[in-house]
Amino acid sequence: MDISVILPVINERDNLMTLIPQLKAVLSRMGLSYEIVVIDGGSTDGTREVAAGLGARVVPERRRGYAGAIETGLAEARGDYFLAMDADMSHDPNFIPRLWRARTMGDIVIASRYVRGGASHGPIVRKELSRLLNEVHRLALLMPLRDMSSGFRLYRRETVAGLKVEGDSFEVQQELLVKAYGRGYSIVEVPFTYFPRGSGASHANLIKLGKGYLRSTINLRNLRNRPDSADYDERAFYTLRPIRRLHHRRRHGIITMWAREADRTLHIGCGSGLVTQSLNNGIGMDRNFGKLRFLARYGIGAVCGLADAIPFRDGSFDCVIGPASAAKEAETDAVLRESRRVLRPGGRLILAPPEPAAAPPLSSDALSAILARHGFTVEECAEAAPGETIVRAKRIGLPSIAPQSSS
Repeated sequence: MDISVILPVINERDNLMTLIPQLKAVLSRMGLSYEIVVIDGGSTDGTREVAAGLGARVVPERRRGYAGAIETGLAEARGDYFLAMDADMSHDPNFIPRLWRARTMGDIVIASRYVRGGASHGPIVRKELSRLLNEVHRLALLMPLRDMSSGFRLYRRETVAGLKVEGDSFEVQQELLVKAYGRGYSIVEVPFTYFPRGSGASHANLIKLGKGYLRSTINLRNLRNRPDSADYDERAFYTLRPIRRLHHRRRHGIITMWAREADRTLHIGCGSGLVTQSLNNGIGMDRNFGKLRFLARYGIGAVCGLADAIPFRDGSFDCVIGPASAAKEAETDAVLRESRRVLRPGGRLILAPPEPAAAPPLSSDALSAILARHGFTVEECAEAAPGETIVRAKRIGLPSIAPQSSS
């Protein structure tokens, strides 16, 4: 099935009598296989009977609240894409083809009121509160989006598969975006004009909504600042904190300057940082698939792998950057053995402590001794920050440590 349309409803009988036939007409013209899933929150006006009579699949929400309805819809939908929209006629079904065409531009497509070309018509107070709310969320959650509260969206199935919905109400809109973006999925906004609902009245409780937004914003900001968030490393380069910003830019400058003359470079433990993005012929490797997914949007080659089992042939690279786990003494031998194996004779190894460091880095003397045992000679050292030394070594000769045989 191409697409599942998810409609959360409470007492929307009159609107559904108009909306569902329009949806069927639009989706049929597009030549899509589809289903319309109506998630009912306890309607008493005949909504369920009308929806079923018009060919929709009616499902009761699994838990109370708008977030529960969205959670139910995502779990019940069977399409390759999920289209979530309001059932109050404020979201025009004739806009769906534009969302569908934009699916090649991002993993999630938002019908956005606040990007250039978008507009919102309705009560001025409500409109300005919505605009302010979205600006606060954009800044507080460090998200490059203008309309995070829009409920008119197209999701590729994988973007929300396995996501745990924790919100209770409309804050689920921000939650889904933050969690999907943190897994490396891309989001694009398409200009959209919003009109007030058709018949009926809004079911939003402003006081409850405000409390939910505050609680959710705090939790989501903490989630955004976790090191395993897909864009964590990239954001560090652009941070407004001056000392951290200077540190990351000096680190970037040292590593890229040393690696710039190499033809083919492997960056182990690359994350989503600017170092990998700056390599002209580089491949990023990390165990966090979300970070690799994030890098892939820039056209960067990326592979999921471990530093002590690099999935490349012997002598594949002129330069190896990393490995991120080199600061852990217990793993250093296996990591350096693998790094040497994939380097050509005379190739360079650049070692930098991981960000953030999981353990205190080895001293320069201890690291030099270990490198020598593996057939490397240290060429240069540079300090990116107090206590953080970056080392460049050259592969020469044979290691004094016998390589392990593969089983």
